[in-house]
Amino acid sequence: MRHGFAGRRFSRSVGHRRALLANLAASLIKHEQIKTTLPKAKDLRPYVESLVTLGKQGNLAARRRAVSILGDRGIVEKLFGVLAPRYAARSGGYTRVLKAGFRTGDAAPMAFIEFVDRDVDAKGTDSGPTAEERAEEDEE
Repeated sequence: MRHGFAGRRFSRSVGHRRALLANLAASLIKHEQIKTTLPKAKDLRPYVESLVTLGKQGNLAARRRAVSILGDRGIVEKLFGVLAPRYAARSGGYTRVLKAGFRTGDAAPMAFIEFVDRDVDAKGTDSGPTAEERAEEDEE
């Protein structure tokens, strides 16, 4: 019996699970909306909300903690420069989870996790080369 053990394991080791949540959090901060499985989205929500609370503190120690968790200074800059001021007046509840049906391959329940009052234009930014950029590279 697993009495008293909070959180899901996702059939991963501790380090792998930490890396998974850090990568999902970085993607969510970057794009402000991501699609993942429902259990991962539910476990990601408190993880990201604590990062936004760190961003709202705004001091150097909080910034260093965020860099140690996320590992990307660009993502931390967006967290402290864009998201923290946006949610300065809000005392929690920065994200929402929306169910998105079932995945076709294995029928896993899928969900969107997004920031409340998100920037719609942030979705898909800097996700790799676009079709136009690929066409320009092929011409050269």
